[in-house]
Amino acid sequence: MNNRFRAAGFASLLMLTSQPLLAQPEGERIEELEQRLNQQQQLIVEQQRVLQELRGELDALKQQQSNESAIQTDVLIVENDTAVVVEPQPVQRSWTENIEIYGFAMADMIYDAKRVDPDWEDTLRVSTIPTADGQFGPDGNFVFSVRQSRLGIKSSWDTSFGEVTALLESELFGVGEDAGQTTPRLRHAWATVGNFGMGQYWSNFMDADVFPNTIDYWGPTGMVFYRNKQARYTIPLDNGEFAIALEDPDTALDVGKFRDECIDPVGESCESTFGDVFNRWNNVPDVSIRYRAETDWGHWQLAGIGRKLGFERRDTQDRDYELGWGLNASTVVRTTERDQLKLQLVYGEGIGNYLNDGGVDLAPRLATVEGNEAVAVPLLGIVAYYDHYWNDKWSSSVGWSTTRLDTTAGQADNEFKNGQIAQINLLHYPTEGVLMGGELIWGEREDIDGASFSDVRAQFSVKVNFPRP
Repeated sequence: MNNRFRAAGFASLLMLTSQPLLAQPEGERIEELEQRLNQQQQLIVEQQRVLQELRGELDALKQQQSNESAIQTDVLIVENDTAVVVEPQPVQRSWTENIEIYGFAMADMIYDAKRVDPDWEDTLRVSTIPTADGQFGPDGNFVFSVRQSRLGIKSSWDTSFGEVTALLESELFGVGEDAGQTTPRLRHAWATVGNFGMGQYWSNFMDADVFPNTIDYWGPTGMVFYRNKQARYTIPLDNGEFAIALEDPDTALDVGKFRDECIDPVGESCESTFGDVFNRWNNVPDVSIRYRAETDWGHWQLAGIGRKLGFERRDTQDRDYELGWGLNASTVVRTTERDQLKLQLVYGEGIGNYLNDGGVDLAPRLATVEGNEAVAVPLLGIVAYYDHYWNDKWSSSVGWSTTRLDTTAGQADNEFKNGQIAQINLLHYPTEGVLMGGELIWGEREDIDGASFSDVRAQFSVKVNFPRP
């Protein structure tokens, strides 16, 4: 409504209220008064609407003024008769204003038809499937676990260098020396300043979004899945990003058939074996690059990695190395508003430690000691999963993944060569922050000598997220 109309409305109201009542018959006077009363009631309604509009405009102007004052504009200051323009300073968030503690408590109930390595009984990692009857005890094993439970803290704030972030996250799934234990394990310790990040985080060679909506801990065997220490620089693009990183090298060295073979035996004794004296040697970081494109239907990503895979003999101090490389193509396609198709294809040489159950990076080429040399082991990984949401309360995930190694003649016959895993589940979300459901998992391991071994397990899990403020 314009100002002219508003003024006319007020004038009409004044005219109506100021007109005298002339001497009229009583019936006419009543009719006249009723007409004036109706007109004034209509004007009052109209003026109330005008007042509401004015109040809305005023509130909007106040909000705009408040927003503008939050970002300082150029200010002209006169100092000693000289005009000085002060550049605008953006309002910065304090780190105390954006700090979040998050995580969840998760409990798993598992029945295993076989009996995997006891240090890994909480999950089906195909390389731990037994290769002989009774290797880890009689078939059939029931497990309760809380090792997937997680706790993290993160924060972000603005500085003159750009946004600064900090992330610290751990879980209870012990590995390495703590394998099989419910002990805190560091997942992420990651800090960024602007486009630069450093610490431990998902490898730049990885696409974390490919991980399916499953409840088994370890996940697809053929997936690039590695939290690595690194320094990374990310360049934001219009519809994606490009990143380059220097990553911690950690050669997975295998001496194969010669692990227990004596070196320079003296009489009937064996002072040292090849397994004793050969050691990995890394003096150059891995270099990874990644390009990710965001689209209307999801995203696609290409990543590459180059490695110097070094090894040495502790007895002679002799050193040598091989070159490793890998390419990883992945995508997540939204087939409906919530459903997703997740695909990944990775191939390379000497990239085993970047994959779930990737085996080894370096192995002896020949089956004899004389003239032998180390080679980077070729590897292929495939992931194909589909996440489907039946409605807001129910979802399912189904898929298959495989790892295939082109092993060498120098590796032992009972070493891991190929693995595959398939999963299907039904998950329920009864209320906000709560997940419960069951999953059926099948896995198979094949060794270098061609022997294959499979396992089936059923898992039921309950997961409750910590409430967020």
